[in-house]
Amino acid sequence: MKNVYITRIAKFLPNEPVENEAMEEKLGIINGKTSKARRIILRNNQIKTRYYAIDKDGNVTHNNAQLTAKAVEELCDETFNKNEIELLSCGTSSPDQILPSHAAMVHGFLKNGNLEVNSPSGACCSGMNALKYGYMAIKSEQVKNAVCTGSERTSSWMKSDIFEDEVAHLQEIEEHPILAFNKEFLRWMLSDGAGAFLLESEPNGKTPLKIEWMEGYSYAFELDTCMYAGGDKLEDGSLKPWSEYPADVWGKKSLFAMKQDVKLLGDNILQKGVASMKLAMEKHNITEDDIDYYLPHISSYYFKENLYNEIENQGLHLPWEKWFLNLQKVGNVGAGSIYLMLEELVHSGNLKKGDRIFLQVPESARFAYSYAYLTVV
Repeated sequence: MKNVYITRIAKFLPNEPVENEAMEEKLGIINGKTSKARRIILRNNQIKTRYYAIDKDGNVTHNNAQLTAKAVEELCDETFNKNEIELLSCGTSSPDQILPSHAAMVHGFLKNGNLEVNSPSGACCSGMNALKYGYMAIKSEQVKNAVCTGSERTSSWMKSDIFEDEVAHLQEIEEHPILAFNKEFLRWMLSDGAGAFLLESEPNGKTPLKIEWMEGYSYAFELDTCMYAGGDKLEDGSLKPWSEYPADVWGKKSLFAMKQDVKLLGDNILQKGVASMKLAMEKHNITEDDIDYYLPHISSYYFKENLYNEIENQGLHLPWEKWFLNLQKVGNVGAGSIYLMLEELVHSGNLKKGDRIFLQVPESARFAYSYAYLTVV
């Protein structure tokens, strides 16, 4: 079977970076009152800047497919143009619509001729699933190259008008209506952006990275839904989809807002993450000594020390000098975060031939984890 290499990496981050104090101005104030939860959440996540596809007047500047197409175009130059792409595989948590698929919409903006498209659904792991599809397609000699992407455009999902119907409804039945924390939490956590990889069967480019292997694990068989959109979580832990509610209830319950069960997240995300990491490492017979750079996608710096401690508790040791994170600067871009992390590492100029890179991406939707092991060649 063919070897597979990441030969080019690009990103697109919309507009200017948004600092913490400007977030509420961009996203809007709910019910005429500034958020009490915002400062607490930002203190914990320690994100300093992020990017929104929203201009200074609150108008949307890019949809998700446009962000992704921009990142793909950044891969291209006079030696490799977009018409040479054989496969386009695009992952996201926040597609612009239910149908057509995200990858089809990206292809529509690229206008680069006939090719195969693939759109994995899901949350953060969808970006890694997009990568794995491209990896397997080249490895099995279906294609000679593939462009894989991870992206999010969640800012429009977090704007105040998404929640106004619910707050207005609450005002009818409560003296002091307040938006539930599980809905407000993600308003101050998520950002917009896109990353793209070019995969080829030959080690082209300045810093080609060989994909040695990829693995994925799901814990949905034993854990309830944690992060969700397009439905509501019931008291018994089950998820009732939007399609089973009357249309006049969609706004009253903010059914299309992203929500997070924070307690379920804290109780499981790290323990299952390290357990699955050990499974992947044991399967491929690698140890901590075989990792030079550890790139874990974390949604918040709140989890950084706790993840380190959980790794130690489960019998592994990954010293801080091996960790590489850029969350503080670009924010949590969900399915795009691992692409943006690897892009920054590669373009730092610090990598040398033989370096081994371990990618770890969790998603809390129903607790799934994706891994990739890369070698600089």
